[in-house]
Amino acid sequence: MRHFTTVIYGVLLTSSIVAQAQDDFSAVEERIRSLAPNAESIAISETPIEGILMVQVGGDVVYATADGKYMIQGRVVNLDTQEDLTEKAKSEGRRELLAGMDTSKQITFSPENPEYELTVFTDIDCGYCRKLHAQVEEYNASGIAIHYMAFPRAGIGSRSYEKAVSVWCASDQQDALTQAKLGTDPEVAQCDNPIAEQYELGIALGVTGTPALLTADGTLIPGYVPPAQLRERLDKMSGTATASE
Repeated sequence: MRHFTTVIYGVLLTSSIVAQAQDDFSAVEERIRSLAPNAESIAISETPIEGILMVQVGGDVVYATADGKYMIQGRVVNLDTQEDLTEKAKSEGRRELLAGMDTSKQITFSPENPEYELTVFTDIDCGYCRKLHAQVEEYNASGIAIHYMAFPRAGIGSRSYEKAVSVWCASDQQDALTQAKLGTDPEVAQCDNPIAEQYELGIALGVTGTPALLTADGTLIPGYVPPAQLRERLDKMSGTATASE
């Protein structure tokens, strides 16, 4: 999926094959399916722009002309309402993917009654991931639950990947993760673990770096955000921010 938009761009731009009718998406879908044969879902829909179709492949969103000749990368924004239609579509796709994940395989740090639930893709050796975890108690005190999933940036089989496996296989996952974030190599352990699965899910969700924070509605917040600022941002997103804020 990382290279999907680059590959599809070249094919759509140079191909002379056209759809038989503007309201027939099957030709466009067939061509995209040939480029992304392993995609679990492909959705094509009309946009407010005549002749431009929105193509959703997993968590990725691109646009194609109805005749199948050209692809457009970027965001579509309604200037009247300031609504980012691309981000809205991406959030919906992420929400669907998140709904199917196994939450029992997350490592969770949560207050008793959290007001917000965040899925956080993390890398053991990432500096800002370590900074975020050093403040996990502050996030919890702000009413934010942190549900960790592994995203070893160097990929499957890397040193960071092996550290994540050892953490997830530890008898005390929370302590193992905390010690690893402090720079201590976790005790080597092996078990039936979700690291590769979580890494692939992160890629499908559009995660390209860590930490990557996802809200329950599928909104992606890339990078580290301090506890107080994150709480304020979540309040604004949910519409609960007060006028004084």
